[in-house]
Amino acid sequence: MQTRQYFVYISSNFQNTVLYTGVTNNLIRRTWEHKQKLVSSFASRYNIVKLVYVEVFDDVNLAIAREKQIKAGSREKKILLIRTLNPNYDDLYLKII
Repeated sequence: MQTRQYFVYISSNFQNTVLYTGVTNNLIRRTWEHKQKLVSSFASRYNIVKLVYVEVFDDVNLAIAREKQIKAGSREKKILLIRTLNPNYDDLYLKII
């Protein structure tokens, strides 16, 4: 039996000036939707096209709780999270496709 995975992610624009935090069960599809501007007006309006941070969960409730925790944190905390995993703000989508 395959375990379902859930992803909490942070995406950014090309200039790394805007951060968007979300949760999904299909990270490749969701990131592609951001790149194609098929998602929320916020993500489209601010050109959220780079996947810069990811955490993986086996429990949807834990993933949602973590998303809320990250969203409630300051911009500085989000930047620290990103820099621990991805100090150059590389587009992680290129590593998961």
